[in-house]
Amino acid sequence: MSSDQTLAFETNCHIFDGCGFPAPGLHSFKFEPLFTVGGFEFNKPMLLALLGTGVVIWFFWAAFGRAKVVPGKLQMVGEAGYDFVRRGLVYEALGKKEGEKYVPFMVSLFFFVWIMNLWSIIPVAQFPVTSIIAFPAGLAAIVYIMWMYLTFKKHGFVGGWKNITGYDKSLGGILPMIVVIEFFSNVIIRPFTHAVRLFANMFAGHLLLLMFTIGSWYLLNGIGIAYAGASFIMTILLTAFELFIQAVQAYVFVLLACNYVQGALAEHH
Repeated sequence: MSSDQTLAFETNCHIFDGCGFPAPGLHSFKFEPLFTVGGFEFNKPMLLALLGTGVVIWFFWAAFGRAKVVPGKLQMVGEAGYDFVRRGLVYEALGKKEGEKYVPFMVSLFFFVWIMNLWSIIPVAQFPVTSIIAFPAGLAAIVYIMWMYLTFKKHGFVGGWKNITGYDKSLGGILPMIVVIEFFSNVIIRPFTHAVRLFANMFAGHLLLLMFTIGSWYLLNGIGIAYAGASFIMTILLTAFELFIQAVQAYVFVLLACNYVQGALAEHH
C-alpha cells in the first residue's frame, strides 16, 4: 500500500454506487518509505518530523538571530511564545530561580510537539506525526531520562529511590504497599501515560477528521448530497476543534514534563 493510498480513498466510490464506505483505520497510519538515505528508510511521518524540526529552528533563528530593542513582528511573536512557556509553565511549576535553566528545553519541547500536531491540518502534509506512538514515546523517554537523572543527582542513590518510591517512615504499616505502588506508578506507568496521552488524542482526532472528510465525498451522490453538506460542516468544525486540541496537548505534555522536574528537585516526594 503506497503512502498515497494510505490517506486517500477510492475517488470514484459514492453511496448508491454499490461500493461500501471506505472507512479509515490502522492502514491510515502506515506508510511505505518515500526514499532511502544511507540505508535508512524515510517515510512521510519521519519526513514531517524533520521538516517540523527545521521549522522550529528557523522560526526562533529568524525571530532572535538579530534581536532588536524595538522588536519587529516576528520577534514579537517569538517573544510572546517564549514568554508564554517560560511564565505560564516553567515558572509556575519550578519557580523563577530554579526554572530558568530549563526554559530553553521546555520551549523547544512545546513548539516541537505543537508543530508535530499541526501537520494534521496543513494541506499536503495532513498527518499528525504524534499519532505514531514512536514519536510521543521518544519524547516521553527524553523527559523520563532527565527526570531520573535529576532525581539521583539531587538526592543521591538512596535518597533518589526514596523520592521515587515515596518512602516515609511515618506511614507505618502501609509503607510497603505505598512503596510498591509509587515504584510502579513512577518508574513504569508515568512514562507510559505521558506518551499515550498525546498519542491517543492525536490518533483519535485524525481518525475523526478522516471519517468526516471521506464521508463528505462518499455521500456526494444523489440524495446523499444533503448529508454530504452536513458531513463537510462537521469536518470544518472538527478541524477548528483540532486546532484547539493540538495546542492543549502540547501544553499538557510540557506541563507534565515541568511537574516531573519539579518532583525530582523537591525535598520530599
